[in-house]
Amino acid sequence: MPKDPDWEAYKVPPTRTPVSERITSVPNPATIFQTVFNYVVDAPVTFVREWIERQQAKNKFYYYHQKFRRVPDLSECLEGDYLCFFEAEAQWRRDRMVDQQIVEIMRERLGACKQREGPNAFQNCAKEMEQLVQVTKAYQDRYGDLGVHGNARTCLMKQKHRMMEERKAQANASQ
Repeated sequence: MPKDPDWEAYKVPPTRTPVSERITSVPNPATIFQTVFNYVVDAPVTFVREWIERQQAKNKFYYYHQKFRRVPDLSECLEGDYLCFFEAEAQWRRDRMVDQQIVEIMRERLGACKQREGPNAFQNCAKEMEQLVQVTKAYQDRYGDLGVHGNARTCLMKQKHRMMEERKAQANASQ
């Protein structure tokens, strides 16, 4: 590579650019405002936030691992005990959601088995199919005709009517 003797053709910028400092007797109001803001607003807020984060780090709360205590069933509530009615209703809703998830998991297991086994799915996935049938039947028996707006009271009435029908069927069969 040849040396280029003509430095004037390609000017090189200076290696250090001088910083112009304004020297006055009056301080910059922006730096004063920034310093005051840091000490008056930012430092206390940061201190409080870090203290709260330390407190929360000591006892972490995982909402997705929350364990509810079992409450009495609606049939065990006393007449006029509205708090018991509310707790039983909330318990019933949680139980319904759990049962829905159980049915969904069994359905996914059957689908995965069918995907994995391919043409032999009918033969090799019989256990999963039987489990799905049992879980779906249990879910249908408990929540079947309640609809979207079903609640613990209508579910309890449905269970009572089903038990009465089974007793009538047993009485008719034994005669």
